[in-house]
Amino acid sequence: MQTHKSSQKVILPILFGFFVMGFVDVVGIATNYVKADFQLSDTLANLLPMMVFLWFALFSIPAGIVMSQIGRRNTVAISLLVTMIAMLIPLFFYEFSFILLAFALLGIGNTVLQVSLNPMIASVVNPDKITSVLTLGQFIKAISSFLGPIIAATAASFWGDWKLIFIVYALTSLLSLVWLISIIPGKEETGKANATLVTTLSLFKDKYIVLLFLGILFIVGIDVGLNTTIPKLLMDKTGITLNEAGLGISLYFAARTIGSFVGAILLAKYAAGHFFRLSMFAAIAAFILLLIADVPWVMYAMIVAVGLTCANVFSIIFSFALRHKPERNNEISALMIMGVSGGALITPLMGIISDSFEQVAGLSLLLVCLIYLSVLSFKLN
Repeated sequence: MQTHKSSQKVILPILFGFFVMGFVDVVGIATNYVKADFQLSDTLANLLPMMVFLWFALFSIPAGIVMSQIGRRNTVAISLLVTMIAMLIPLFFYEFSFILLAFALLGIGNTVLQVSLNPMIASVVNPDKITSVLTLGQFIKAISSFLGPIIAATAASFWGDWKLIFIVYALTSLLSLVWLISIIPGKEETGKANATLVTTLSLFKDKYIVLLFLGILFIVGIDVGLNTTIPKLLMDKTGITLNEAGLGISLYFAARTIGSFVGAILLAKYAAGHFFRLSMFAAIAAFILLLIADVPWVMYAMIVAVGLTCANVFSIIFSFALRHKPERNNEISALMIMGVSGGALITPLMGIISDSFEQVAGLSLLLVCLIYLSVLSFKLN
């Protein structure tokens, strides 16, 4: 058993891993810059988020199996190395094909990182603290997501090249890797050795797990869909520039950051299911107003409202999944992270609808996702 002091020592580099995890959300603002640089359609531009989040469907379960063989620390280290390599590619090869490769590697690295960080957290904190620490991790990830568009806009405005954000991300990934391997031992319990593809997929026989899996898929689809579409919606309705509209993403992630912090406090006092239901009702109302509004301050207010109300949904669903069958938390973790592939499924559909009709029509798909989450909030137990 680790002492309180040693537990605090090892938790810091793990939590910093959540900051690197937030790098995946750069795909939102990057999609808008790449679309402008290469004059792409919405359908083609939305291949970028698909290239990121497709790998959550393909690599989550294999990552969980590999983790059981080489250990959590080594699995996290590999994910950080892959992330660093991904961030270096656009700096040297700025062509659309290489951008697709870079974001594919970012998606792979992020998949492995998310699968391995959650059980690593569980191994160094008391069981009754897991939910609160996971919420803290999401708060740190939200800070990273919030800073991304600001760094990109600053790089574009002051240094003349938005791609310089990738230097910051590559160096930060390297720092995280060095910190991790210098603090956390290389040899540790690898978790459940009997985790396999068959045992993990067998969880789909549990209808409750399926409902939660779809909940993860849809909340990530909402997150990525808004991350990608907010600048386009603001530009279409208000006529502002891309650099200015990109700050709308920061506004959204600022709200998510505040929401996750406040949620961590409220969830310690109130039932998560009730909190979830109230959040979804408010989110649906705010999202409908966002779709019909054309006054800038109203749109900004609704972006904030949606960010606040959706901030804790991922953590709530994930914690309910782990509590459902705690003896199989490694497999459940891999399965829930596989649901993050919702970002790959929702955004291309939004792009197709937007190209055929308009941005509001594409965004209406996210309203369907919110309605499902509202229904799910009544089924949690």
